[in-house]
Amino acid sequence: MNKLLIVQNISHEGPGILAELLAEHSIGFECRDLSNGEVPPDPSGFAGMVVLGGPQSANDGTPQITGELELIGKALGAGVPYLGICLGMQLLVKAGGGSVLKCPRQEVGFREPDGEPFMVELTEAGRKDALFSGMPERLRVFQLHGETVEPAEGMTLLATGRGCRHQAVRVGSNAWGLQCHFEMTPAMFGSWLGIDADLSAMNRDELLAEFEAISADYARTGRAILLNFLAVTGLVKP
Repeated sequence: MNKLLIVQNISHEGPGILAELLAEHSIGFECRDLSNGEVPPDPSGFAGMVVLGGPQSANDGTPQITGELELIGKALGAGVPYLGICLGMQLLVKAGGGSVLKCPRQEVGFREPDGEPFMVELTEAGRKDALFSGMPERLRVFQLHGETVEPAEGMTLLATGRGCRHQAVRVGSNAWGLQCHFEMTPAMFGSWLGIDADLSAMNRDELLAEFEAISADYARTGRAILLNFLAVTGLVKP
């Protein structure tokens, strides 16, 4: 099927820039919001699968999370190209045999505790990987997570960070996870400021000003990475 399957874990964490790209390229997709009780179809019938973020933990024993882990396992078994963002990355690693654990320190916003911008650095494998084709070695990112992953043997580390080391991974040949939010649009960010407790505790005006200052470059990076994934699925030409 020449469609993309998108799985949401919470209604306010939508596909963002990915949705814009799908519209621009006239790519069909089906989106299921698990927090509304929607049931996703078998991923093996799709050209690719994207699982977005959410406040849940991949270690939760809820029907939503256990069912989602099973669904991702089906995608991996069928060789369906997969991209997981934030929680979607943690679910991928757990479904593939790795672990999800508490971060050494929570990562929220645009900056490290010492004021330096959150950056991820591509590993040697990351610099050669299809997902990061055309990308510089260091990328500025927005973070919103309190858990991180411990990849299983055989998983490939593609990007690292200062606080939480494992920032991007590949499982097998065509399943990827990103800890940061390259799909985020200004509208999404504005809504998160009023919803997420950790962001609400920070200075709203400073966060908005910082995002405005980097939003153009941030969007270009996000679009490029997401287009690289869509190229792997065959839904767009490289």
